[in-house]
Amino acid sequence: MAAAASLSHLLLAPKPKPNQIRAPLPSRRACVSLPRSRRPSPAISAAVASDLISPAPSLKSRLAAGDTLYGLFLLSFSPTFAELAALAGYDYVVVDMEHGPGGIPEALACLRALDAAHTPAVLRLPEASPVWAKKALDLGPAGLMLPAVETPAAAAEAISCCRYPPRGVRGAAHTVVRASNYGLDDSYLSRCEDETLIMCQVETAAGIAEIEAIAAVDGVDVVQMGPLDLSASMGYLWDPGNRKVRATLREAERKVLEARKKKVAGSDGNAAYLGGFAMPNDPAEQLKLRGYHMVAGAVDTALFRKAALDDIKRFREAVMEIGEEGDEEDEKEKEADGYWSE
Repeated sequence: MAAAASLSHLLLAPKPKPNQIRAPLPSRRACVSLPRSRRPSPAISAAVASDLISPAPSLKSRLAAGDTLYGLFLLSFSPTFAELAALAGYDYVVVDMEHGPGGIPEALACLRALDAAHTPAVLRLPEASPVWAKKALDLGPAGLMLPAVETPAAAAEAISCCRYPPRGVRGAAHTVVRASNYGLDDSYLSRCEDETLIMCQVETAAGIAEIEAIAAVDGVDVVQMGPLDLSASMGYLWDPGNRKVRATLREAERKVLEARKKKVAGSDGNAAYLGGFAMPNDPAEQLKLRGYHMVAGAVDTALFRKAALDDIKRFREAVMEIGEEGDEEDEKEKEADGYWSE
């Protein structure tokens, strides 16, 4: 009877007016209560919430603020490694579609992992072409890296691939692609070209000869040095640390950095930042000290290779002769007793 009366009460109760309807309850996860001693202060909670909601500052804005950025190349296309790199604290991660095994679908999975950890992703394209640039930009990366740029004309053409008409030839699908939150971000068109970092790789002797002019092309944000391909183009594929290769790199660095200083001092025209790859003969710290603005210090597969080899080496070198462990324990017993008589 009590149950029936309760049900009758609910059925006969007047319906609430629209303005009296309560907001839905938060999810169970949101209702989890921490012990009083473990509850964060309101100030800390607000800061954490702000970090989770606010987008990461763009690479362009950080460079303009004078930051030196340290990055990692992701050759494996592993979203797990991408996420780990982001959580470890790299300033940016380059998803390498030039030398890595993945394409657009695999790159998208890595971008999602990096976005979730608030770390900018740069996509290195297999080639500087309108098709590759269009497909990559529609994913919404923080930047593109375009390989093997050898002339100012090639740089200008590469930049054109990254801009919508009338300034370029990028195909328009901004109403439906991920870069614009599938059309939900009305501000995308007004800011995408200002925020997306465009990096042109100069990695041949021919490109080095034109590096000042390439760095001056409107839209080239970073000139990325390619020491390994440069050594190959100079005939030193097996000797990237060759004296002549090093001298050529230093001269190219000087030209880009001097142009950048003039730009900071107020000169007109474009002047790109300087980016580079660390090498065994030229570690990341040295590039930073020489004035590089962006430094890629490692490749994920190389890091794992080194960690795996070191791990195997430690295990295999831990060889103990038969009876050695027992002898050590006997010695400890002698010391503990204070005396021993054979």
